[in-house]
Amino acid sequence: MMLENLVMLAFVAVLMFCVAFGVPTAAALIAGYVIFILYGMKKGYSVPSLLKMSWSGLGTVIRILFIFLLIGILTALWRGAGTIPEIIAVSAGLIHPSGFLLLSFLLNCAVSVLTGTSFGTAATMGVVCMTMGSAMGVNPLFTGGAVVSGIFFGDRCSPVSTSALLVSELTGTDLYGNIRSMLRSCLVPFVLTCAAYLALGAFSRGGSGAMDVKTMFSGHFTLHWILLVPALLILLMAAFRAKVKYTLLASVAAAAVCCLVFQKMTVHELIRLMIFGYRSEDPQLAAMMNGGGFLSMIQVSVIVGISSAYAGIFEGTGLLLGIKRYVEAVSRRITPFGGILAVSVVTSMISFNQTLAIILTDQLTKDAEPDKEKRALALEDTVVLMAALVPWSIAGNVPISTIGAPMASLCLAFYLILVPLWNFARALTQNRKNFERN
Repeated sequence: MMLENLVMLAFVAVLMFCVAFGVPTAAALIAGYVIFILYGMKKGYSVPSLLKMSWSGLGTVIRILFIFLLIGILTALWRGAGTIPEIIAVSAGLIHPSGFLLLSFLLNCAVSVLTGTSFGTAATMGVVCMTMGSAMGVNPLFTGGAVVSGIFFGDRCSPVSTSALLVSELTGTDLYGNIRSMLRSCLVPFVLTCAAYLALGAFSRGGSGAMDVKTMFSGHFTLHWILLVPALLILLMAAFRAKVKYTLLASVAAAAVCCLVFQKMTVHELIRLMIFGYRSEDPQLAAMMNGGGFLSMIQVSVIVGISSAYAGIFEGTGLLLGIKRYVEAVSRRITPFGGILAVSVVTSMISFNQTLAIILTDQLTKDAEPDKEKRALALEDTVVLMAALVPWSIAGNVPISTIGAPMASLCLAFYLILVPLWNFARALTQNRKNFERN
């Protein structure tokens, strides 16, 4: 047990060092992988057997890596086709000083559900809301909290969210079944969040400033309502529970047509867009729209792949057995959901990225909550959101930096806080009722 503790401490130390000195995430994870390989060799496992363990871990998520790459292509096409500009232009027209914080939360929720990405939503609708909030004189602390809450609504439960896909793959559960459960478990926190931003907005003295995003976009894109079709296809096919890859391919095809027909791209420009993502020479537009593309998902895929290889080594060598037993003991006292919540706080703080936090939490809580559907929902209600509340985690730091909000805005990201607290309270109440019944 002493060796295992030293190995995990060494791993945490490497991660913290990399965070402190800005070492790329993939490099930090590779260093961690070397530590776990050395541990396995110390325990008497051969290198070929450890590589086999790594491959078995990678095998649990290899099917979704293709989907991740498709998502990268899709987000580039939505930018180039004018789909995202059209969504923002239509949405921005709904923002008014009265109820600004509530509208900011709801609009970021909507865009994040359509795009499935917190980072992409922050860079588009999030930036729009922050800019309009500043023009209206709304405290950026409040606006930042509303934006962060909204961008992670879809990151948690969109059919094209990488985190939702990862959880369903790790737990072997149905994505759409998970989404239905997530919508039920977040209903009360969602309503409470809306009420909180409505009340908070009453204390924010905003002016009547506005940001004419439609004029800005129309100088670079041909805007038309039909450009919403690629996004609407996602919602329509998800409603009919079509396979995710077919849903994405249909949206990719529709967006490609929009690029060729409405934005007058050549085939060469279209292929370049799909590979390298959208790039604009206009600084203001670039700040909001640059991104996406096949290459943009390579780093994400590498992070998921290496983190999954960890899982195979953990399982094969029994590295986490001692911690698992402790987690089981804690879970018996504070419910399995409470155990998963406690683990998610720790993994989110030490892993500095959402993907590794999800995989570690799943590994550590499999025995504490053997029911796959319940564990999948608990992961979505805890670690997926907890990672965004850690200031030094990529999940929390990048969106805050992107929209230019103070880091303290995380304390006002009510949705991220209320979902785990509400469901923990429910779990404790249900556990008490079961105890009294028995």
